[in-house]
Amino acid sequence: MKKFKLNFLYLLGLTLAFSSCTSDLDVESEDDDISTAEDFYKQPGAYKQALAGVYGNLSLTGTGGAGSSFLQGVDAGTSQFGRCLWYMQDLSTDEAIWSYENDPGAREIQRNIWSSENPIILGMFSRTMVEVALANEFLKQSTPEKLSSRGISATEAAEIETYRNEVRVLRAMAYYYLLDMFGKAPFITETDPVNFRGPEYNAQQLFDFIESEINAAMPGLKAARTNEYGRFDQGVANMILAKLYLNAEVYIGTAKYAECAAKCTEIINSGYTLEANYLDNFKADNQTSTENIFTLQSDGTLTQNYGPTTVMINGQPGSLEQNGVSMGTSAAGWSGALRLRKQFVQKFDGAEFDNDERNTLMGGGARMLEIADIANKDQGYILAKWSNISSTGVPGANTTFVDTDFVLFRLADVYLMYAECAVRGAAGANPTVALDYVNDLRERANNNASQNISQSELTLNFLIDERARELHWEAHRRQDLIRFNKYASGSYNWAWKGNGMNGIALPNHMELFPLPAASIAANPNLSQNPGY
Repeated sequence: MKKFKLNFLYLLGLTLAFSSCTSDLDVESEDDDISTAEDFYKQPGAYKQALAGVYGNLSLTGTGGAGSSFLQGVDAGTSQFGRCLWYMQDLSTDEAIWSYENDPGAREIQRNIWSSENPIILGMFSRTMVEVALANEFLKQSTPEKLSSRGISATEAAEIETYRNEVRVLRAMAYYYLLDMFGKAPFITETDPVNFRGPEYNAQQLFDFIESEINAAMPGLKAARTNEYGRFDQGVANMILAKLYLNAEVYIGTAKYAECAAKCTEIINSGYTLEANYLDNFKADNQTSTENIFTLQSDGTLTQNYGPTTVMINGQPGSLEQNGVSMGTSAAGWSGALRLRKQFVQKFDGAEFDNDERNTLMGGGARMLEIADIANKDQGYILAKWSNISSTGVPGANTTFVDTDFVLFRLADVYLMYAECAVRGAAGANPTVALDYVNDLRERANNNASQNISQSELTLNFLIDERARELHWEAHRRQDLIRFNKYASGSYNWAWKGNGMNGIALPNHMELFPLPAASIAANPNLSQNPGY
């Protein structure tokens, strides 16, 4: 399956659109020959190029190579969408430790001692608001009036209407992540003027917009699994709604598990199937997966970036093991950059996980389980889940920049979400069906039914650990721990949580990140989250 070709050139012509949403940042054009909008849209295929630019912001940071960024003052490594998302959702939890604590912002994220000055938090907020700006600009340039004035044919206009619905959902997804991580955001649409500093929308307002916008766009999207790879369809839209409903009690104080279960059922009936081999979802040719619903694209030749898969795959090899070649990197990779916290490793304790394909942990011998010194790369087990080698054994084109796409949404998560809704007593969620879905995953992991569980074993405590075993390093963990009341409280601590080697409780306000100080300074409509 061919990847959707991402394009970034047009993005750099949207300086005014960017500044209307980020305000605190300047956008630096890296090309002196950017055409005006009218010139650009006269070109054949211009609207699809512009669409690729909106998607491109989720993977790329600039046109000058992997280290370039069009956001002045924000490094590419601290503003790549997927990488910032992974840091904030996984590095802030029990799943991983980053050994290079001199890297800007990383120490504070993984020790849960961040502030509103953290560059990763700024990068995530700014990059996501840029996505809103890009979506707004596309919608502004693709109205029926604009298409008519530019002589766009009825046939092409009908296709552009599909693009518009995809972009509406892209914008809704951007607001979904802002809701999840910040609980508020400036609200700006395509009808607002240039340099407009949007009003602050609270969690309820964002929730209502995301829900209504996706539902309005849904009929105009292509059916699940019928669109070009790397583009949104009804399956992706339903997945965002399912995640929104799953976490509704956290976001707005109202449980919507029945709505989540209904969306999960719709997705499950949309033609996705589990990959026979669990690890094939995380290899260099994972664009062929029948299970993956949406991914962030990576290509070792065409779309080089320091995104999550490049970071994880280079970060996995152990300094002792020198096992990077088996993952498609150099032997040492990034010399033990990523290790596992003890509490995550313990999720795979016991003989029942000896043959579990999800258990790619490496440790023992000279490699210590405990991480007493974060800078010591020989402390802490390592992981081998992600790979820059294809399912047929072919290495990626580049040993640094990987071909492996980052899996944002996949079917296994839908199975576990449905199961959780059933255990929580959601109307319409059948406990027997839920058990079947969970056991489907365990049978896939073990190649037999030997580790299937019974109905009585399907509990919330089981599910929070099973979600870690199935979905680790896929940017879900922080969200899951908050929903299960295990993030801020002292009921579950992990190594270096709250900057304590054995972990300490966090204050409740840290279930949300602070809005960046620079963003608040630039937009007087914004207020800081309590506690910061």
